[in-house]
Amino acid sequence: MTLGTQAVMAHEAETQEGIASFYHDKFHGRTTASGESFDQNQLTAAHPDLPFGTEVVVTRPDTGREVTVVINDRGPFVKGRIIDLSKRAARELGILNHGLAPVIITAIN
Repeated sequence: MTLGTQAVMAHEAETQEGIASFYHDKFHGRTTASGESFDQNQLTAAHPDLPFGTEVVVTRPDTGREVTVVINDRGPFVKGRIIDLSKRAARELGILNHGLAPVIITAIN
């Protein structure tokens, strides 16, 4: 395998498609799996297995809107969902009224 092929394979592994949701207000101030206090006003998110501190670009393919968030929690715990966003991130993606949206997530660090 050439170095170029390895780079392409690594990039593919960093991108996922699925459904995004966002945290209910009742979680504001609670401790996340990383030990941080959850803040709906920060650009953070929960993912099942990306390392804490990973920056992820979340893109809505239907609108082209995107936001960069930092993974600081585990979840979502609903089948078919790949990321749970803070309310601020959900607002920037335009999903507050819908609750859910198809997204592509790409780890950038």
